[in-house]
Amino acid sequence: MLVWIAIALFITAALLGLRILLAILKDKPTPKPFVLSHGPLAALAIVLLIIEVVRGNTDGLLITSLIIFILAAIGGFTLYTLDMLKKDIPKPIAIAHPIVAATGLAVLIFYALQ
Repeated sequence: MLVWIAIALFITAALLGLRILLAILKDKPTPKPFVLSHGPLAALAIVLLIIEVVRGNTDGLLITSLIIFILAAIGGFTLYTLDMLKKDIPKPIAIAHPIVAATGLAVLIFYALQ
């Protein structure tokens, strides 16, 4: 059950993130309500996956998706920091972040459906 809640949270975060990415790619200011909610939603989903692993679920796909999401979160925190400091956000990092996160989501969904 926690995995499906995490999937829903990740999808919601992804939709918010898409809006943020579009602003970055168009050289427009990022929409702060989206920025301020995107990270916490994804972080909550990561916490749910950690709880699932701590409860003893050590399936390789679950752990792989968790590692991928943690890597995406590191990139996301970097993007957030740059945004809050009003620094230019490198577009390659802004593009790589959702690709990494989407990979994690695909692995997680594959795990959940097996």
